[in-house]
Amino acid sequence: GPRPDAAGHFSWANGSRLYYANLTSNFPSVKQVAAFKGFEAIAVSHTDDLAGATAGHNNAWSAPVLVSKQSSTTFSDKEQIWSDNASSSPFFGTTYLCWASFRSNSRGNALPTPLIVSVSHDGGVTWTSRQVSPAANNGINSQPDGCTVRTDSRGNVYVFGIATRNGTSFETMYRSTDAGVHFTGPTLIASVVRPGKIDPVQGRPVMDGVAGARVDLAAAPSVDIANGAPTGAGATNQIVMTYVDGVAGLDHEQLKVAWSRNGGTTWTGPSSVTLRPGDRPVYTAPAISPNGTDAYVVVNAFTTPYRNNTTEQRGLVGEVLHSDIAAGGALTGFAELSRGAVGDPRGSSTNSLMSGFLGDYVYAAASRTGVVAVWNDVRDADDCPAVDAFRAARETDPAAARPSVATQCTGPSARFGNSDIRSAALADPTP
Repeated sequence: GPRPDAAGHFSWANGSRLYYANLTSNFPSVKQVAAFKGFEAIAVSHTDDLAGATAGHNNAWSAPVLVSKQSSTTFSDKEQIWSDNASSSPFFGTTYLCWASFRSNSRGNALPTPLIVSVSHDGGVTWTSRQVSPAANNGINSQPDGCTVRTDSRGNVYVFGIATRNGTSFETMYRSTDAGVHFTGPTLIASVVRPGKIDPVQGRPVMDGVAGARVDLAAAPSVDIANGAPTGAGATNQIVMTYVDGVAGLDHEQLKVAWSRNGGTTWTGPSSVTLRPGDRPVYTAPAISPNGTDAYVVVNAFTTPYRNNTTEQRGLVGEVLHSDIAAGGALTGFAELSRGAVGDPRGSSTNSLMSGFLGDYVYAAASRTGVVAVWNDVRDADDCPAVDAFRAARETDPAAARPSVATQCTGPSARFGNSDIRSAALADPTP
């Protein structure tokens, strides 16, 4: 977003400010002087020195500001940050941060997990947090998780997440017209079936196979808005949303896209986007050009069916799609713009070695001339048979001994655990 001047006034003439939000932990060795209560907090740093930050200079960044309000049982998670970057907005420069506040150690029949939105009007120095959703989270109703936050050219704020009502999961939206002071919602946009199969090793949904990478947020919505940044000129304020739907069952997951041009009041779609045969979308994120002429989607997809064992090869790929947008907002059809190299996700790992791990997200951002995208990539990660055997043994023996990666993942397995985040900068193919 824009940088504030000494008087706190935001202008692009002052330069840009980059914000970085992250999960934050106490150092376990100094628990007695913990910086905050609970398990995980949300902190935000910012930099006005993009060149220095890119070069790895730590002093280019501000000290992190703890934003979340913590108790001894709080685990703040699944955060996203966004700065109002269209100078046409009356709240230009205001920065928004959303997350799920898991409380009561995530235990109980109605464990509280409200959606929280925090707002900064001074460039990330101070923050005001508000509970947007109810807190109750049980087998019938749950609150939005895996949130996304965006603004339009008029300064309206939109917060999206996946929630449950009466046992059915929905893509949901909250909206604010006064810089996050008040929110209306939730609007239930579309029902969705969370993809995956509950894994016997970790007790969480996976798609690639036994002891695979968890996919809790595969069905969570990712969103972008054509807000005309940096000035608001040419804004259509079209909202584009993508997510993964498991309604057709395991091995038949679908990439869904929906869009709105009236502030989320009504939506077109969701409709399915066709990928290459065999590609099974797991994480997805859209980007729309600020003037609303082009839409992009970055996708992580498994290229192999669900594996009932840990011995067969698995595949994961990152790809970027593009569609032109017609004058009325219709997406004219997605085509593959870029495709990375396929790797084996068995080469990724949690710290415990018990399962694969890819995180929860991919991202994309578009300009009027192209897109940048990031995705999870395992092309340089090696499968380790010793870890495969350990993960398989955990199905029936929770006490199975962990292998020594240093001594048993060598030679052709030496790059075990070397999963990466890869990126691409791509030009608009239809300028």
